[in-house]
Amino acid sequence: MEDITIVDVPDRTVLGIRRTGHYRLIAELLCPLAEYAMGRGIPITGPPVFVMHENSPEEAMQADAAGTADVEVAFPVPEGTEPGPGMRVYTLPGGRMARTVHKGPYEACEPTYLRLFAWLQERGLRITGPMREEYLNDPREVPPEEILTVIYAPVG
Repeated sequence: MEDITIVDVPDRTVLGIRRTGHYRLIAELLCPLAEYAMGRGIPITGPPVFVMHENSPEEAMQADAAGTADVEVAFPVPEGTEPGPGMRVYTLPGGRMARTVHKGPYEACEPTYLRLFAWLQERGLRITGPMREEYLNDPREVPPEEILTVIYAPVG
């Protein structure tokens, strides 16, 4: 797919939910956020985001298996949006990030992550905060091999 690049990501106001559990919560939590926004006429101003708080692939796999993953999902929305029950509106920090795109099923993104980690190591860059994924299309509307996920890693 696309090469890895360094980009400046702007801060974004988001409507989000954060829970502990398995990563399958990502899809389960995005639905009520989208329904809440659409039901109240709140414009969604960008793709949905998952923020990963685990610090390594090993930690992420262990947390998912144990059901202790820190799962944060959000949609970009205008400032001043009122959150619904169990939701919050906040600023998702931007900054200097390595960016790559995974094309294919979500479950098959490990090689893309490994390529990103190797690229960072080759350049002497370290991850300085939570990584995130942006989902560019809807898996209910495209075949699994056409799913596009942008992966960002804040770097220093």
